[in-house]
Amino acid sequence: QVQLVESGGGSVQTGGSLRLSCAASGFPYSTYCMAWFRQAPGKKREGVAAIYTGGGYTNYVDSVVKGRFTISLDNTKNTLYLQMTSLKPEDTAMYYCAADPTFYGGSCPIDFAYWGQGTQVTVSS
Repeated sequence: QVQLVESGGGSVQTGGSLRLSCAASGFPYSTYCMAWFRQAPGKKREGVAAIYTGGGYTNYVDSVVKGRFTISLDNTKNTLYLQMTSLKPEDTAMYYCAADPTFYGGSCPIDFAYWGQGTQVTVSS
């Protein structure tokens, strides 16, 4: 059974940093895409960044990240990270980890099959 468990959310002030973690388990695949999404109250879910566990691919949603976030993997721990810096109030959202076995055409998919429960990030001004 695939499980994704996020942690590391919390409350910070504007300009602060947080590192989110997502522990993955139960995957029947040797390689897969993993990603971070976020959803603010009253808004649609949006992608933040994606990475391929087989290496050689990362992608950021520039309009969201603007050079402030870094996605990374520790394959030895099956853990995905999102390092967030220069946080702003508009970054306040529930952050979700997602995974999918599809990696086609050198890219991760738009829709992901597996999702975690989310971790809340709140940035105060």
